[in-house]
Amino acid sequence: METRKLIVPVMAELFARGEKPEYLFWVGCAGAYDDRYKKVVRAFAKILAYIDINYAVLGKEESCTGDPARRAGNEMLYQMQAIRNIEIFRYYDVKKIITICPHCYNILKNEYPDLGGNYEVINYIQFLDTAIHEGKLKIDTSVFADAKVTYHDPCYLGRGNGIYDIPRSVLKKLTHHLVEMERHKSFALCCGAGGGQMFKEAEKGDKEVYMERTEEALGTGADVIATACPFCMTMLTDGLKYKDKIDTVKNLDIAEMIALSLNL
Repeated sequence: METRKLIVPVMAELFARGEKPEYLFWVGCAGAYDDRYKKVVRAFAKILAYIDINYAVLGKEESCTGDPARRAGNEMLYQMQAIRNIEIFRYYDVKKIITICPHCYNILKNEYPDLGGNYEVINYIQFLDTAIHEGKLKIDTSVFADAKVTYHDPCYLGRGNGIYDIPRSVLKKLTHHLVEMERHKSFALCCGAGGGQMFKEAEKGDKEVYMERTEEALGTGADVIATACPFCMTMLTDGLKYKDKIDTVKNLDIAEMIALSLNL
């Protein structure tokens, strides 16, 4: 099969031609800089191209949302970053934003309005679920049909925004064997990276949080740990490496699973 080059539209280039995309795809810091999560961004971009969505990214104009700064207590830095982003959104008349990071989703949706940034913010799992229900994504169910899959709830999707059922609805389209960890949905254990913990040394204790969560995931006997957050992916991947399971248990983002099921 011939490999088609993936072309990702950039907002400034479309704007210069007098075009205005319907959606801004907010890539986020992990999607831009983390080699593992770049694969997730590519997978989702391929899906957007597959269903011919009118979207664009900011490219070099995109900055951090300011979420890590705020969680770590640097309110001034957060507001500086947020106000800069809001000005860019205003310049391009952005109305709808798709995010692939729950941290970006939460702060853009729930905290930017305090600074005058009001947008329709859509998490990519919500977007994918809608596309499946509308028949735009016709998934080959054979790819993961026999795989045992467990799903780790990201804090900012679950407890932060009540998004529990939608990821599971999508995964049930991919596999017949979705198994739950002992702690899931509103009782799910954090991966250990939230609240700025991703960027600081571990605190005192007997056990790393990510190791506790990885052990819970492995306890299900799953072949695939499905994630929907770059922080969660990083922590659980580290856990699998520590447990020497990285070659036998896959940690895949839901977007990657869909892209594989579409042979993209």
